Amino acid sequence: MPTVDTTAFTPTELGELRAAFPYLAAPPVVGGRPVAYLDAAATSQRPAAVLDAERSFLSTANAPVHRGTYQAVGTATELFEGARAAVARFVGAATPEQISWAENATDALNMVALGIGDANSGLGVAGSERFALGPGDEILVTEAEHHANLVPWQRLAKRTGASFRYIPVDEYGTWSLDAAREAINSRTRIFAFGHVSNVTGYVAPVAELVDLARAVGAVTVLDACQSVPHIPVDLGALGVDFAAFSGHKMFGPNGIGVLYGRPEMLAALPPARTGGSMITQVTMETTEFMPPPLRFEAGTQPVSQAIGLGAAVAFSEAVGMERAAAHEHGLVERLVAGILEMPGVRLLGPQGADRRVALAAVSVEGLHAHDVGQYLDEQGVLVRVGHHCAQPLHRALGITSSTRASVHLTSTEEEVDRFLEALRGAQRYFGVEAAS
Repeated sequence: MPTVDTTAFTPTELGELRAAFPYLAAPPVVGGRPVAYLDAAATSQRPAAVLDAERSFLSTANAPVHRGTYQAVGTATELFEGARAAVARFVGAATPEQISWAENATDALNMVALGIGDANSGLGVAGSERFALGPGDEILVTEAEHHANLVPWQRLAKRTGASFRYIPVDEYGTWSLDAAREAINSRTRIFAFGHVSNVTGYVAPVAELVDLARAVGAVTVLDACQSVPHIPVDLGALGVDFAAFSGHKMFGPNGIGVLYGRPEMLAALPPARTGGSMITQVTMETTEFMPPPLRFEAGTQPVSQAIGLGAAVAFSEAVGMERAAAHEHGLVERLVAGILEMPGVRLLGPQGADRRVALAAVSVEGLHAHDVGQYLDEQGVLVRVGHHCAQPLHRALGITSSTRASVHLTSTEEEVDRFLEALRGAQRYFGVEAAS
C-alpha cells in the first residue's frame, strides 16, 4: 500500500498554501490586522487555480455540453466530463457514472427524497418499486441533522404515509452506534445521517451504520458536506447507497453540488426533475429516461462550476488529503483545549478532539451568540453564529444558537489563538467573565 503522508506543514509550506488563495494572500484588514477567516464550514475560500479554471473555460472554451456536433461542443463536453471523473476518483466512486451534478448538497438530498417519493408514480424506471414507501414503513434520521437532511425526509414521510423517527442526541449533542442499533429495525426503510455534524464536528461510524441498515434492507443516505472537504473519504468502501456534498465547502464554486450513488441504486431511482437532455425518447404519451448520471441532469448544467470543482479536487489531491487532515486535526486539538479551559464557555459535541473534524461550536454563558459574533467581527475574527440550520439539535441542548469556529488546511495556530483571545475578550467586554 502507498505510504500515507501526515507530515506537518512547515511555516514556509503553509505560507505558500495561503498565497495560493487570493483572499488569504491579501485579506481584509480590521484594526490593523488581517482578518482570521474561521468560517470554512459555511464557505471555503478558493485558490487561484479554481478561479482560473472557471475563467479559462468561460473565456476560451464555453459551449453547450452534450449538445450539437461542432468541435467546440466536444471540447467543452470533455472538460465537463473530466471534472466528473476527477470528483469520482476523489471520493472513491468506481465509475464517473456514479456522480451526478446538483446545485448543492441540499439539492442532491432532495433529488433522492423526491425520487423515492416517485417510486410508484409510473414514470417507467425499472426497479423503482424497491423504494416504495407506505404506512408501516419507517424513515430514520438523527436529531443532529442539518435541515437539508431532515426536512426532505419529513416531507417524504407525509407524502407516503411512512413514519418519521429520529435518534435523539445526548447532553453533548452527539449520538452513538448503540443508539442507532436500538433504533434500526425491520421496518426501517431509509436511514439518513450526517458523516460529520456541522455543529458538533462529531464523526459518525459510517461503515458500521451501513452494516446495521443493510441487515434490515434499509437505504442509507449520507450527508458528506463536512467530511469530504476535510478528511479522506472513500464512499465506495463505506458502502453508503447515496451521498451528497457541496463544492463551495471544498475550495470549489457556488452553485455546484454532487450526488453519489451505488450503480444499482441510481439505476432504480426516478428523476426528481424532468425536461431536456435527460431523456432518450419522448412522445405525446410517454417518456423514456437516460441512464444515470444524465437522468438526473435535466436542462443546462452548471458547466463552468463543475470544471471549477474539478480544479478544486486537483488542488486538494496535490496537497494530500491525509496531510491536510493531520494539519486540521492539530488545529482542532488546540481549539478544543483552549475552549475547555474557559470558565463560562460550553463546548458542544465531543469533549475533546477525538471523533471531531474541522470545527468547534460554543455557547457562552450570559451572552447571545449574535453578540459574541459581533464582538469577534470587530476583532477581525470571522466565525458563524446562529442555529447553523440545525434547530432541533440546538433545542435539544437547551440553547437557540451557538458560535462556531471552523478551520481548513490553510488555517493557522495564530488564527485559532486569536479566536480564543477574542472569545475571552467578549466575556470581559459584556461583563460575563466567569471565575476560574
